Amino acid sequence: MADSEPAAPASPASPLSSPGELQLDTIAIRAGRTSTPEALAPVLWATTTFVSESVEAAHRAATSVADTRFYSRYGNPTVAAFEDAVAELEGAEAARAYASGMGAVAGVVLGLCSSGDHIVSQRQLYAGTQLLLQSVCPRFGIEVTFVDATEPGAFAAAVRPGRTTLLLAETPANPKLDLVDLDELGAIKGPVKVVDSTFATPMIQRPLAHGADLVVHSATKGLGGHNDASLGVVAGSRELIDWLWSFAVLQGANASPFDAMNGLRGIRTLGVRIRQQSASAQRLAALVRYLNGEAAFTGRVYRLYYDLDQLTYGVIPRWWRCAIPASTPIPSATWPSGRWRCREA
Repeated sequence: MADSEPAAPASPASPLSSPGELQLDTIAIRAGRTSTPEALAPVLWATTTFVSESVEAAHRAATSVADTRFYSRYGNPTVAAFEDAVAELEGAEAARAYASGMGAVAGVVLGLCSSGDHIVSQRQLYAGTQLLLQSVCPRFGIEVTFVDATEPGAFAAAVRPGRTTLLLAETPANPKLDLVDLDELGAIKGPVKVVDSTFATPMIQRPLAHGADLVVHSATKGLGGHNDASLGVVAGSRELIDWLWSFAVLQGANASPFDAMNGLRGIRTLGVRIRQQSASAQRLAALVRYLNGEAAFTGRVYRLYYDLDQLTYGVIPRWWRCAIPASTPIPSATWPSGRWRCREA
């Protein structure tokens, strides 16, 4: 590898929500402070119930949607702060938080579908979601058709007009990062279009801008990011979120205020984490491709999952040096064994 290697590309700037709006990095830092604007850090409301000024006030809170000062299964100020931040990042009107990603997925599926309804889902799914659709939905009389979401037109071809209630996509999909054409999915008329965007986070894609109706996250993963919060969240129109709230208070998979506080703290670091994770993945992909004998040691990556139609290239920085014995064959498909050593120069 020559000493004059090109430098690694600079990390991209945080994308704009739309012309004239704040960058997403700025939104991530500022969002979720409406209820306690004087506090820079998330405030923990570790309470289940709240004092009411009168019987009439308690009645109003009990019969309101998502009141944050009545009972924490209905709503909580700390949880609402997390929900507001996610909604703003996704460009949504509202959001609803759950105790886990599966709580959010189950809340959407069972909150929108009834016996006799039909769901079209992709095959490339997180295992928990797949089990919910395969084993739980049939017990409730909900039929599910699975399609290969990487095939153009697969979702649209499986829709049954007047019967299909929900389209469920996950992109990039867990675990193999299969991609779905969001513009094609968003153009389908009729069913509610739901996208699990856990792996991408709003920093990389915002499904609502492509025509989806709801976006789901296991916030335990990318949004939270610090391994200390079990959270799920759904964002979309106020009408849909209010409808889901009416089922969620019966479902009972409400988010913990403590986890919501940690999740909101995680959102503050989302931009820098995503950029560093992407840069590290790019370096590793380039290195593995070289060690697999697929390319000369240029550090160039022939494909990254940033865009279905674009090829994104990057370069391994000069501090990567590999000592490769001349007599050792290049491995064909797996990560190199102990005979391959990388060191910092």
